[in-house]
Amino acid sequence: MRRRRGRGFSRGRGYGSGYGNRRRGRGGKTFAIVLSVLLAVVLLIGILFFVLWIKEIEVTGNKQYTKDEIVELLFDGKWSKHSAYCYYENQFREKKSIPFIEDYKIEFESPTKVRVVVFEKSVVGYVSYMSSYMYFDKDGIIVESSSEQLDGIPWVTGMEFGHIVLHQPLPVENQAIFEQILNLTQILSINEIRVDKINYNNFMEAQLFLNDIVVELGNDDSINGKIRELKDILDSGEINDMAGTLYLDTYDENNSNPMYSFIKE
Repeated sequence: MRRRRGRGFSRGRGYGSGYGNRRRGRGGKTFAIVLSVLLAVVLLIGILFFVLWIKEIEVTGNKQYTKDEIVELLFDGKWSKHSAYCYYENQFREKKSIPFIEDYKIEFESPTKVRVVVFEKSVVGYVSYMSSYMYFDKDGIIVESSSEQLDGIPWVTGMEFGHIVLHQPLPVENQAIFEQILNLTQILSINEIRVDKINYNNFMEAQLFLNDIVVELGNDDSINGKIRELKDILDSGEINDMAGTLYLDTYDENNSNPMYSFIKE
């Protein structure tokens, strides 16, 4: 019997070898495509890393701090102005504690521009306590302790109080005086009159200190009218550059043509 030649086996062997080459070729192309995509992603990330820095910062709601001070306080780290890091820090990390700031928000208007919205604590006055200044709000709550005296916030003297605790009401002995102080500081704020100091004597009579001028207000009667008169006098500029004492304790709401004494120093 004649043996059959192994041509079929040879064709099968040759066919199998070509299929393996094609598989290796496809694998090489796939690897090249994946590598190209990865390189493109890395390149894109690198470009974004160097490009996406915050270049413009808008600040709103600030009174106690200037814009530059707010920016310096919030963006004080090496990467603080990088857009990605700033977003991460703002979304997932605890916010920074800033004196006299209740809260703040950082809003992205574009990858390179943010708006900082500041919510300041409502402060109407402060008292001196154990070498510190204790600031209180319109409800008499101590909201901040600081070694600095803020401009535009009156220093209140003449009160007697006990141990002061942060975030608790100011423990004054005479609640009536405290209520008058809160009322007076709010009226001054409404009329946009900035005083350096408010002093109360033992007769519950108030004195205002504005630079070199002392204003005698007397008791709390007709306090709104007295402050309106003070605003008119200050707006007129008659005594702004002088030093002395202005007596508004003689104010009479029924007098349509009042006269007040100003004694120069």
